[in-house]
Amino acid sequence: MSTQLSQRLSAAPVVPLIGENDASRAVKTARALADGGLSVIEVVLRSSDAQKGMEAILAETEGLIVGAGTVLTLGQAKSVVTSGAQFIVSPGLVDDIALYCIDEGIPFFPGTMTAGEVQRAYALGLREVKFFPASLAGGVPMLKAFSSVFREMRFMPTGGVSAGNLSEFLALPSVLACGGSWLTPKDAVAAGDYSQITNLAKEAVAIAQSSR
Repeated sequence: MSTQLSQRLSAAPVVPLIGENDASRAVKTARALADGGLSVIEVVLRSSDAQKGMEAILAETEGLIVGAGTVLTLGQAKSVVTSGAQFIVSPGLVDDIALYCIDEGIPFFPGTMTAGEVQRAYALGLREVKFFPASLAGGVPMLKAFSSVFREMRFMPTGGVSAGNLSEFLALPSVLACGGSWLTPKDAVAAGDYSQITNLAKEAVAIAQSSR
């Protein structure tokens, strides 16, 4: 993981997800999150123009670390890196993507939910992984079990994380950061209520600071 990304996540260990098909709204959402103190953004490729939104955020904002999430193939990984993605997140572990990111020096967080997947990531040389879907994969108790075995691994729980349980996850030393879409509710984005997003970001930062 890059030094800058590590420093940002140490200061504010929360990674909001932006899943927006409209580039203008993606940029406004990213700015609202930054105003709330969150400067590491994951743009999820769950819509046809999501990558354009990521490119717009990179072009029209300053001081953010912007990555691509829901990267499913090696071709997608190469495409988002060409577009400027500073880290990559996948819902699962794909060796080709992992090896490409390692070779290119791109931080990569593959989704894992079993001991076998975590061990495979470790064997490939990764030391940070996504834990997904966190709530369905066993949540905090499962992470405690993993941490006792994989002592060098750090996890980014995503999926079912919210303001209500954020502190429980962040209290674990093995948790690098938490990812989540609760910070960018679709109705707020659709209504242009970016102040709500800023307030949610501020709340998350406050929870993080009190948990560590």
